[in-house]
Amino acid sequence: MNNFVKRSISGGIFVAITISSILLSPYTFAAVFALFTAMAAYEFHKLTNKPAEVQVNKTVAVIGAVLLFICSFLYASGRFQYPIYSFYGLFIVGVFIAELYRKKQNPVNNLAYFILGQLFIALPFSLLSFILYVSDYQPIILLAVFITIWVNDTGAYVSGMLLGKHKLFERISPKKTWEGFIGGAVFALISGYVFSLFIPELSLPQWFIFSEIIVIFGTFGDLTESLIKRTENVKDTGNIIPGHGGLLDRFDSMLMSAPVIFLWLSFVF
Repeated sequence: MNNFVKRSISGGIFVAITISSILLSPYTFAAVFALFTAMAAYEFHKLTNKPAEVQVNKTVAVIGAVLLFICSFLYASGRFQYPIYSFYGLFIVGVFIAELYRKKQNPVNNLAYFILGQLFIALPFSLLSFILYVSDYQPIILLAVFITIWVNDTGAYVSGMLLGKHKLFERISPKKTWEGFIGGAVFALISGYVFSLFIPELSLPQWFIFSEIIVIFGTFGDLTESLIKRTENVKDTGNIIPGHGGLLDRFDSMLMSAPVIFLWLSFVF
């Protein structure tokens, strides 16, 4: 019961911060999600760094991730034009040059994991800005991404607990079942129907596609993060959210669904 209360309170605070940051203003979104990006990048490199094999400078990786997020926000919002990404490009070049002088045992591994962190963590967080500004300013559509993720997670958990028998991907995530996956997909369709009643920018079929993209690619993102944790032999990426693990554990479903949602919305609009 104590663990349930702890999870409920910390989860509620996380949800409240996420929702309020998106709805209040573009600047609260930028500030809060830049912080989320930094924390997620730090957790990723803390997880994957190994003294004898990988020694990515976590501070440099976090700066790179936040720089990409800020450049993307400024460009997506129309505040700056394309050359804003030159700063990020020069930063990446600097990281490669700096590795020449670090004299670490496995410089290629360091560079590879640095780039992996930028692609797997920083890029999805940065694309959230493009979803926010996919057609002018659309905070509700961005919020719908996270609500659909939470609805899918809840539906998958309940369905899996009640009906789960057939393992979805036992090698990587033993608790996930096909029944849970299907239950989450049904819950997500219901949320898509509700969104269609209040957000006319997308039609009902488009909301259904939106929902199922998040279900499918959110599951792949979750499984990929589970694969990384299993490879590193850890249960959670951190402990910043009591009862829920690290921040990266809360955003794993977004990491692959956000890029595909961005592509889908770009096509729709």
